[in-house]
Amino acid sequence: MSEPDKSPEKSVQEVDQVTIRFAGDSGDGMQLTGSQFTETTGIVGNDLATLPDFPAEIRAPAGSLAGVSSFQIQFGREDIQTPGDQPDVLVAMNPAALKVNLPELRPHGTIIANNATFNKRNLQLAGWETNPLDYDTLAEYTVVSIDMILLVEKALEDLGLSGKVVARSTNMFVLGLLYWLYDRPLENTFQFIEAKFKSHPEIVEANKRALQAGYNYGRTTRLISTKYVVTKATLPPGTYRNIMGNQALALGLVAASQKSGLRLYYASYPITPASDILHQVSNYKNFGVITFQAEDEIAAVTSAIGASFAGALAVTGTSGPGMALKTEAIGLAVSTELPLVIVNVQRAGPSTGMPTKSEQADLYQAMYGRNGETPVVVLAASSPANCFDMAYEACRIAVRHMIPVILLADAYLGNGSEPWLLPSVKELPSIENNHITAPGGDFRPFEIVDSGTMARGWAIPGTPGLEHRIGGLEKDALTGNVSYDAENHEQMVRRRQKKVEVVADHIPPVAPFGDEHGDLLVLGWGSTYGAVRTAVERVRAKGHGVSHLHLHHLNPFPKNLGEVLVKFRRVLIPELNLGQLARIVRSEFLTDAVSLNKVQGRPFTAGEIEEKVLAVLKETRDA
Repeated sequence: MSEPDKSPEKSVQEVDQVTIRFAGDSGDGMQLTGSQFTETTGIVGNDLATLPDFPAEIRAPAGSLAGVSSFQIQFGREDIQTPGDQPDVLVAMNPAALKVNLPELRPHGTIIANNATFNKRNLQLAGWETNPLDYDTLAEYTVVSIDMILLVEKALEDLGLSGKVVARSTNMFVLGLLYWLYDRPLENTFQFIEAKFKSHPEIVEANKRALQAGYNYGRTTRLISTKYVVTKATLPPGTYRNIMGNQALALGLVAASQKSGLRLYYASYPITPASDILHQVSNYKNFGVITFQAEDEIAAVTSAIGASFAGALAVTGTSGPGMALKTEAIGLAVSTELPLVIVNVQRAGPSTGMPTKSEQADLYQAMYGRNGETPVVVLAASSPANCFDMAYEACRIAVRHMIPVILLADAYLGNGSEPWLLPSVKELPSIENNHITAPGGDFRPFEIVDSGTMARGWAIPGTPGLEHRIGGLEKDALTGNVSYDAENHEQMVRRRQKKVEVVADHIPPVAPFGDEHGDLLVLGWGSTYGAVRTAVERVRAKGHGVSHLHLHHLNPFPKNLGEVLVKFRRVLIPELNLGQLARIVRSEFLTDAVSLNKVQGRPFTAGEIEEKVLAVLKETRDA
């Protein structure tokens, strides 16, 4: 006969959405903890968005404010566009994590703290004069203070593990506790642990026990009286997976390779936060993918240009200062009219800047950052899943138009994740290339073969009858021979500009979300999408007429953009820079756009944009 369950009764409350921030020292495993919570949350059917936030240093001083690493997730049963503004729950694994993240916790939110780490040394490192868990400092919050190390030690006491290993298992304890609190299953994480640590059975056992101990603690403790249920989100039917932006971008490149019939060549030099694209692409050698970890940024981009010359779908990726080093070679690709995709996962600059922090400050560089008249196509992804679509689009344009394309993502997109509806490969648009296989009369390598795209023929070196040379010196508009002829130079300069402009004939017109005309249009680009859309939805729910338009094609702009802008009294442009798109829009369309700028290495919250939208609406109506 089994013993009766003596667990205290718990109330169950259904909620629409929740925001949790896991925070601790860089060695506390917060990224892994958040990632596992995200995977499981996706499996139970909630919509979600995440924000990993960690220092650039491999290991900042333990317990210091600079060493705090966090992972935020918002999940719910409705459409989730952002990782959330203010966390409802803050997991603080040490005093520094509490100190750094407490100002952003929502009023009356919940703090789950590992009190075992709130010792004199750690409190001093965090700048706490007294232990905040012992006094009224946190009176406005619900504080669940747990000696996690003690409880994990008891769960693992017969395994004979070192104190260091025990301490490292506390992240699984808090993960188990959060699983119980939000009604998540343990099985997925059990499987993850078994796979990740399969060569260390004692670590597998320790982590599984810690995870179970945290779950059981939630079920039995009297410190927590309520558990929460978030029902499944209603999403379009299909097969989903959780995906990070860099993963989606890599898959978009591979898909473009398959649809175009061209072998993918990806070359890059390791740099945060773009390195993961190389790691991901290298997993797909079964699709004929060639990857090259170059000795520097210049070698990466020039080898990609060489691969393009040889007929491959050539891509190079980088970030921040790496983009500056590729500049001269991008000019070579423009001059030679070869297809090339350059991925820039933007980070906070200038120079080395803040490698793990997000920013949108490379737009000017993408648009203008080369010598001479050197136009390129510029695209921007708007969400982790959209990275797939824009990588595919970048390849489509590059190959079809025989032109370099810069694709802008950023650290927030590259590291963030969301559910992704797997596309039907059959429904992906076709990708046409300009390969020519046989000469038709005298071969003229720079002759335009398609007046609609301004593409020249893509002759593969070594093909009999198609022998030719290319280079950075100005060339004749037909033969490609070196030319210093003045009129030919002007013709080629105008031709390279025209090649970019005609791309607008092959991209769809834009239409705003909301009304087609009104008092205010919020114009966004890149990773501001989720925050802008959420803010606009909130303001519209309050009865205000505000619309949202998000740009993916930045050079050239969609052909009808000017027609859309003039239908609104005001245009607001939020950017994670000092107003780069706003200045371009002002100069291009003479629109007196209002800027909302943030350069803190973190994305906008929806609340920040909502506040500015309401202020601009009030100004407009009072005018």
